[in-house]
Amino acid sequence: MKLATLRDGTRDGSLIVVAPDAKTYARATEVAPTLQAALDDWDALCPRLRQIADHLAKARGALLDVAALDAPLPRAYEWVDGSAYINHIVLVRKARGAEPPPTLETDPLVYQGGSGKLLGPTDDVELPDPAWGLDFEAEICAVLGDTPRGVKSDDADRYVRLFMLANDVTFRALIPGELAKGFGFFNSKPATAFSPFAITPDELGPSFENGRVNARLRSTYNGELVGDPEAGPEMHFSFFELIEHITKTRAFTAGTILGSGTVSNADRARGISCLAERRMIETIENGKPTTPFMKAGDTISIEMLDSDGTSLFGKIDQKVRAP
Repeated sequence: MKLATLRDGTRDGSLIVVAPDAKTYARATEVAPTLQAALDDWDALCPRLRQIADHLAKARGALLDVAALDAPLPRAYEWVDGSAYINHIVLVRKARGAEPPPTLETDPLVYQGGSGKLLGPTDDVELPDPAWGLDFEAEICAVLGDTPRGVKSDDADRYVRLFMLANDVTFRALIPGELAKGFGFFNSKPATAFSPFAITPDELGPSFENGRVNARLRSTYNGELVGDPEAGPEMHFSFFELIEHITKTRAFTAGTILGSGTVSNADRARGISCLAERRMIETIENGKPTTPFMKAGDTISIEMLDSDGTSLFGKIDQKVRAP
């Protein structure tokens, strides 16, 4: 089942169910006015949403314009982003002259991003100052239901409601100064953008296994395919393990977004999911980076295709603009 949020002039938009071919949709506001409302009472409302989806698969709905969609959750109670790909951690740490933590392979890295204002799939990325080093980061996210403290990874699947994609926008040049203060990311992490559709785990079929999504995540930068890494095999910490980690000391409410971190493969033939990785590879090979960070007018598209070439989540398709 594909769910989305149609912009309607209100803060949280209107919940819609999207047809399997992503060309048409049906409003679901008689079941729940927003996606957050559906997540708040998921067990009762999910079957009713599936009825709409089943009907939509047989009868034509209204034509869908992806540009009219907001993020599936235009604002979320929490946006918790992990960093589950070891190759990415090693490369970006080298890029800023930092060593990976000694617990790299045993203790997941997470940070808490801003969730009060999230970007839709076609919203522009604002670049106030090119010196801040704008970068895209392509990743996968899980949307959680009410999740208690102390969940174990073996039991974590019961709390995953949906999956979607993210462009976790980053100002790379602001990170070192912030981390030097010993208090984490803040200004270096502007609003994150999300895919048009949030999908239920069953939409992934056998591609979703052991808390990992086994498909390639494609990043197209200024019209060039720059990366299509495999998202599953090198995800060192699965979504289930990330859930165990974040619930160690507290519970999470329905609508919490949990990110995988930038998808990354050690095989360089699979390309990159952020410019920082390419710049570090250039430094390793040539002594210095030559790829600039993003500038006004640049474009970035992010999507994931299934084995039949169908776009699972729709496409994040953004342009960088000066304010």
